[in-house]
Amino acid sequence: MFIAVDDTDSREGMCTTFLATELIREFDDFDLLDYPRLVRLNPNVPWKTRGNGAIVITIGYGKRKNRKIGNLQGEVYIHEEDTEIPKKREFLERVKRKVEQWAELDNDNTNPGLIIADERPSERFYRKAVRDVVDFEMVQKELDRGSYLYKGYDDRRGLVGALSALAWRPGDFTYELLTYRKKDRWGKERELNEKDIINMDGALKKAFDNYDHEEKEQAIAPNSPCPVLYGVRGEDPDELKQALKMIDGEKPERWLIFLTNQATDDHIQEKKISEASPWTSAKIGGKVISEPRIIEGGHILFEMEDVTGKITAAAYEPTKGFREVVKKLISGDKIELWGGIRKDPKTLNIEKMRILGLEEKVEKVSNPECPDCGKRMSSMGTNAGYRCKRCRTKAKEKEAERKKIERGLEETCYEVPVSARRHLSKPLTRDNTCRSTSRRSS
Repeated sequence: MFIAVDDTDSREGMCTTFLATELIREFDDFDLLDYPRLVRLNPNVPWKTRGNGAIVITIGYGKRKNRKIGNLQGEVYIHEEDTEIPKKREFLERVKRKVEQWAELDNDNTNPGLIIADERPSERFYRKAVRDVVDFEMVQKELDRGSYLYKGYDDRRGLVGALSALAWRPGDFTYELLTYRKKDRWGKERELNEKDIINMDGALKKAFDNYDHEEKEQAIAPNSPCPVLYGVRGEDPDELKQALKMIDGEKPERWLIFLTNQATDDHIQEKKISEASPWTSAKIGGKVISEPRIIEGGHILFEMEDVTGKITAAAYEPTKGFREVVKKLISGDKIELWGGIRKDPKTLNIEKMRILGLEEKVEKVSNPECPDCGKRMSSMGTNAGYRCKRCRTKAKEKEAERKKIERGLEETCYEVPVSARRHLSKPLTRDNTCRSTSRRSS
């Protein structure tokens, strides 16, 4: 039996993953049959709260304990599934009570949705919701067609996330160990030892994106007043448990490991420029056609084109050192960009960049010598060539002495720093396309 919930948080508090811990505690008369799932959806939709994540838990009757995955003031285990299936009718009221107890229902932008199901919908709902904007009518038709029990609040947009999370079939996946604070600590400053985080990040070989070594910032604790103390991301759930012993300071009240689609690039589709629509994410190949320029706020913009059109690409100020890489691009460079498409003005917000070919950059050392008198000739204007003032001898522009300039770039992959990275963005350490040649942003 699946319980899926979305959109219970706001920018002022709460976290939908915390509700997952409460639901597991509520249904302690059943067994947990799989990792709870944290499913991130399209990061570009304008109505998201923070990370645009929905949760799914799978409960039923289990034969025996299989693996410890948490402690919610009582140890949490995954169980091997039995053949008996619980009746979902009894679930709805219990889930509604928990949602209404914890969701930020007073916030105008919080519109929870909850679904009880004994089967998963088609994966197309997940693929649509992680990459595009979903028409609510499509979701409503599926809910009416299937044997779901569900409840939506306010504009019911949370039902989109809940159904889409339920539809996720993990291909590529990662894990996150999430820890939670005591309630009387919510909204107060988190007390964590940064040196512990650095040491933990170095010791856990399958962990990633937990410390930003370029910007010297921790990346495990959120800035919002939500219940989360910290979250450690990685590829080995057993290794992640070691973080609990390595991070000193404020102690968590509870912890739980989630199976996630984070760091998978599931939001990215390979597209031509003409196909890239606002509020989606794309991988686009093309050629740089303008020198990068700095605008107010420290953002870097340049134009690129392919056979179908042109688009402005942006490295925004939070990408920090990555902007220094972007500044070195010149017209003629061949690149691939991964990123989200902003609507107005239409702009690609760069998450990763692969340089496929570098244009040669040269600078003039000196004007050509006059072949008759040996003196340096004078320029007749931009690209107009040269003329000797004494002999009136002329020379073409290409006859000036030039030298090749080192670009400070390589034909490889670059990414934004950890502190600017989206949940879904696949870091270069996980990206087989770039892993052997990748570089940090600076």
